[in-house]
Amino acid sequence: MASICGPHGLQVSHPERLRFHQSGTVLRSMATTIGYVEYGTDVTVAVSESSPLNCYSVSLPMVGQQELAAHGKRWLSDQDRGLIVSPQESQDLAITGNCRKLHVAIPRSALQQVLQTMLQRPVEAPLMFQPDMDAAAGDQASWWRMVKFLAGEMERSGPSLGQLYMSSEFELTLLKGLLLSQPHNYSELLANATAPTPPHYLTRARQFIHDNAREPITLEDIERASGVSRFKLFDGFRQYFGCAPIAYLKRYRLESARRDILDDRSVRNISSVALGWGMSHLGRFSTEYKALFGESPSETLKRAARR
Repeated sequence: MASICGPHGLQVSHPERLRFHQSGTVLRSMATTIGYVEYGTDVTVAVSESSPLNCYSVSLPMVGQQELAAHGKRWLSDQDRGLIVSPQESQDLAITGNCRKLHVAIPRSALQQVLQTMLQRPVEAPLMFQPDMDAAAGDQASWWRMVKFLAGEMERSGPSLGQLYMSSEFELTLLKGLLLSQPHNYSELLANATAPTPPHYLTRARQFIHDNAREPITLEDIERASGVSRFKLFDGFRQYFGCAPIAYLKRYRLESARRDILDDRSVRNISSVALGWGMSHLGRFSTEYKALFGESPSETLKRAARR
């Protein structure tokens, strides 16, 4: 599991009975993994704040039970109640030997990217979910039904339907659904994200950036396209997009480069992609790309080639 979720400790009550089995499918664009996990004996998974997981671990027992302990509290999980292990805090997850659970592992960088897109602004504090999920009723139960459907169909589908279920649209729906259905520290901001539409001058500036991101455009160019003063432009971008105009341009270029690497099967050279999106300093491109997406451009390319 370390290769999927990241560093963690494993305490096994009866090592001779350990029969770990994990089966699953890695989805197309953001490396979300959906599958089943079982250990065959009682185990405790220990996560340390000093060595955090690299994903959000979301699970629901099909049989058996599990219990999460964190912050002096405990949450029991069975067929009617799932759990989310957020990666940035110390916690212990005790799993019974007969537990077979449906498991979704979502990379931290992927969920953060989707959240930022939904909010239309960067996020600074780590995303932290309420640990327990109602799998019997309400929006959270609907999300789990979607996961069960996807897991079942991916096991049964032929090549053509399999490609559909592994598409980026399905993965994006899964991540957005979790962010909208499960309470977290950005829920209030997310609920208000559909509030005021950006004024026309910001719409013009944003469209200019999207249309000309491959060109060597400057702040002066964006200012001219908006038709307002620089002060008003900066103030509007910070209010509606959470960043300055050039920071927005940089993020848009990085996101566009990532889409090209993932979706264009002819891509073989990372440098040509970066240069094509107006990023001529390749070392800086790689550093900023990894900071935003949690993996280097070459790692994205290798993963895309394995699809």
